Amino acid sequence: MKDIQYYITPPHRCSYLEDRSARMVFIDPQHPVDEPTLSELSRQGFRRSGDFIYRPECHHCRQCLSARIPVHGFQPNSSQKRAIKNNRDLRMAVRPTRQATDVHYRLYERYIRERHADGDMYPPSREQFDKFLVESCTHSFFLEFWYTDQLLCVATCDELDDGISAVYTFFDPNFDKRSLGTFAILMQIDWVKQQGLSYVYLGYWVPEAPKMRYKSQFSPLEILVDGRWQVLQAPPTEQETRELIRNLSRPENISDYRRLR
Repeated sequence: MKDIQYYITPPHRCSYLEDRSARMVFIDPQHPVDEPTLSELSRQGFRRSGDFIYRPECHHCRQCLSARIPVHGFQPNSSQKRAIKNNRDLRMAVRPTRQATDVHYRLYERYIRERHADGDMYPPSREQFDKFLVESCTHSFFLEFWYTDQLLCVATCDELDDGISAVYTFFDPNFDKRSLGTFAILMQIDWVKQQGLSYVYLGYWVPEAPKMRYKSQFSPLEILVDGRWQVLQAPPTEQETRELIRNLSRPENISDYRRLR
């Protein structure tokens, strides 16, 4: 860890909140990263995307809070129990990401085109898919969910020494009623329990971003604030969320903002 070189990006538009600037700290892409190193970086709030290991470093906002589920204290709520019930007919399989096939890519392509056509990953390509989800610096695997011979959902995971990092989930857009995204997280929780490990790292929870609010529904949830993991025993109320956002916010550097115009 002491030998890792860190770099910071110039200001750019935030992916989560409109009219916000963002910066990312990332480690030297040439530095070899094994499972123990990635595990420690995850505990420090870093995230892997392909071979890019990064952490937001936005001093004016600080809303990108690393979140993890302590699996042994987790209890599903009523909607999560429905997701489990709705998907009892699915079969789960585990496959190393490097064994990805055209079946995986076609599902990913449909998911991006139909659900995220306004996002950074549109338009999808096989090269993008391989760099983002297949190639990895550590042991990564797919949790696959099949209905007979039809692949409905794939959760991409990185193995860590204390659990897994939930890298990305994609699923068949025609099966919205199954709540496949929620179901995939619940199955990752079960998988970690079966391995005798402790956490599912969910990436960043952004209190002010509507698309990220689903993460706070997994209780208890631990969030990394100022270098300390803190427990949310229940989803925060609107008032508690506003207070948290206020505590995390600082005056924005106007020069950073102007550079984005």
